[in-house]
Amino acid sequence: MLEGHFELRSGLHSNRFFQCANVLRYPKMAGQLCDALVEELAATLGEEGLNVDGVIAPALGGIVVGHEVARAVSDRTGRRDLKSIFAEKENDKLVLRRFKIAPGERYIVAEDVVTRGGRVQETVDIVTGAGAEVAAIGLLVNRSGGKASFDAPMISLLEIEPITWEAEHCPLCEEGKELVHPGS
Repeated sequence: MLEGHFELRSGLHSNRFFQCANVLRYPKMAGQLCDALVEELAATLGEEGLNVDGVIAPALGGIVVGHEVARAVSDRTGRRDLKSIFAEKENDKLVLRRFKIAPGERYIVAEDVVTRGGRVQETVDIVTGAGAEVAAIGLLVNRSGGKASFDAPMISLLEIEPITWEAEHCPLCEEGKELVHPGS
């Protein structure tokens, strides 16, 4: 947890920022966190809920989480053909450039952190737009304070609600504190 003056990907400003990249750089820890997330997914969905064709994540922050969640689901279910794919930006919109989703397939959407949920919703739209189903959304950190919601079960390991401000109403900007763009 970092403290300072941050501009979140959502455009909001905050005095706190949870930097998932700092923990995901350690493969063992990333694996343990995603194993725990899959445990929570199984507890919520039931074991049959893990019967999916793949895991999809929005780039860039979600790629490691998506890969590790797919590995953990594969380990748990014994599926050797489980896919880990990602959507990437093209003209500031998420698209599938390298992969295809077939109608009728089921996916878990995996992401590191959600504030407003825009990138997750874009990813959900990619899946449903292909005629496939989103079985669940798995997050390491939900910092939306309950404001982000989707048409699929959303499970997170950590729920936090940092104080956020619209840029034009940010007291840290008014104080002249340096603004940092930390990424996700």
